[in-house]
Amino acid sequence: MTGGVVNEQITGRTASEIATSVREMRERGVLSPGTVLPPVRELAARLGVNRNTTVAAYRQLSQAGLVVTRGRAGTMLVEHDAVAQEGYAQDTVLRDVGTGNPDPALIPDPSNVLSRVLGRPVLYGEPVIDPSLDAWAREWVAPDLQAPDFRVTITSGAVDAVERLLAQALMRDDAVALEDPCFLASIHTVRLGGYRAVPVPVDDEGMTVDGLRAALDAGVRAVISTPRAQNPTGVSLSPERAAALRALLSEHPYVLIIEDDHFSMLSERPYESLIGPEHRRFALLRSVSKFLGPDMCLAIAATDPETAERLAMRLSPGTTWVSHLLQRLTIGMLTDETSAATIREARAHYAERNRAFAARLRDHGIDAEYVDGMNLWVGLPRPARAVSEQLMRRGWLARTGDEFLLDEGAGPSHHMRLTVHALSDEDAEQLAADISGAVR
Repeated sequence: MTGGVVNEQITGRTASEIATSVREMRERGVLSPGTVLPPVRELAARLGVNRNTTVAAYRQLSQAGLVVTRGRAGTMLVEHDAVAQEGYAQDTVLRDVGTGNPDPALIPDPSNVLSRVLGRPVLYGEPVIDPSLDAWAREWVAPDLQAPDFRVTITSGAVDAVERLLAQALMRDDAVALEDPCFLASIHTVRLGGYRAVPVPVDDEGMTVDGLRAALDAGVRAVISTPRAQNPTGVSLSPERAAALRALLSEHPYVLIIEDDHFSMLSERPYESLIGPEHRRFALLRSVSKFLGPDMCLAIAATDPETAERLAMRLSPGTTWVSHLLQRLTIGMLTDETSAATIREARAHYAERNRAFAARLRDHGIDAEYVDGMNLWVGLPRPARAVSEQLMRRGWLARTGDEFLLDEGAGPSHHMRLTVHALSDEDAEQLAADISGAVR
């Protein structure tokens, strides 16, 4: 269906009415996935409403997961599962080596700690952050923040934090700089929020200076970066690259910098930050999901004071705060020596198993090197999708680099992201041999 036909069929005078009109046409099958909605100004002119009304309508549709914004390609209807997600693939008999999951055997057991953190109930109107977790978090992040003044906020995981941070600072169609290739959740969050993703290439030292400069020149209002163990590549910012990026960002002090240190306690690399001492809008995020488990939906957000105040408005006691029981359990596990020992074991395990698999690939003639992170980013001499199809015939389900790419003009990916740390030696050798056979 053409944009003009769609334009003629959408009705409504309020944002809610316009969004409902689009939703109902989708439900009746009048509009199908891939249909491009009319530009905001064009629809507003035909309906005789303010442009902001149509902007609000499209935002409602974005937040409902019904549309995504593709920059110049416009706003289009999508399938509910159009964006790739982390985790095990559903309904497959193949051996899944693309999950991005931690090893469940190396997630600390919370049982003993839980019995110690149970206390009196927390009621409406009380502080939303547990004082002991707040104090511990400040000590944890302070050495890695050059900004002299920051506040701590607790959110329901890093993705929740990113979504709230963007919502309090941006409007629909605002541009956000994302690493390319990029973490799947960041791609999903930006598209679902109705923002424009501007890709910034990543090389062996992290986000490139020229790429970020081009994004800033394009008017991005936020930058999302993974300073170490970047997902999917595993690379970390070098000190020299971080300094050059800080110098560039010093000319844009009100651009919101969001740093997602997702692998924090498991990383082998020192922390390098984009946040300079004079930067005015920033957030350093540290989730506990990689080392305490994905079900521990909690993240620490260290932000500038104004951003903290805006986040606090979105964390109402009794509705959107993070459970104090979960906060107590988190601080209890973070300060428990048995849990700490398990985390140290996990750090060594991921590095050892990924390095061993990279060595197996090299033995089979495939150049591979483990850098950091939960996964292994493998370069291939053939397009990754062709290799993935061959692996499926051999019983493996792998995740190609195409799912992580933002630049639609970059061509097919020649990389594959593998989660192999839980494989036995026998299975790891078989997978390495099968990848070698698939690239020939």
